[in-house]
Amino acid sequence: MRVLIVDDSPVMRKVVERALRQAGIDISEVLEAGNGAEALEVLRSNPAPDFIMSDVNMPGMDGLQFLEQRRIEGLAPDVPVFMITTEAAAPLVHRAIAAGARGYICKPFTPDQIRARVVPQLHLSPTSD
Repeated sequence: MRVLIVDDSPVMRKVVERALRQAGIDISEVLEAGNGAEALEVLRSNPAPDFIMSDVNMPGMDGLQFLEQRRIEGLAPDVPVFMITTEAAAPLVHRAIAAGARGYICKPFTPDQIRARVVPQLHLSPTSD
């Protein structure tokens, strides 16, 4: 599977990648972006990934703005997006879902949470470690 990980922290992008692998998702390629604007450019210039993991709070263009602009441009419309956030406030979650997110995971998160929230949306059976 190909994944686009969007987060302003390079360290957090690696943490997300490691957690996805530990959750049993067989990742063949990782695309990375430091904010929503970079993520849009990745989507414009590469074949669509299988799914996207995006932080909400980022400088420049945040994750919600990314979701909204992605929808406006029609970029990878069938690709599931999962938001990663430190905030679980209902208005934020509702806005993310309205903008096209399939779900969200609160930081700090574990591979088990990814296995429970992301894997079923990808219609995969997790691989054993």
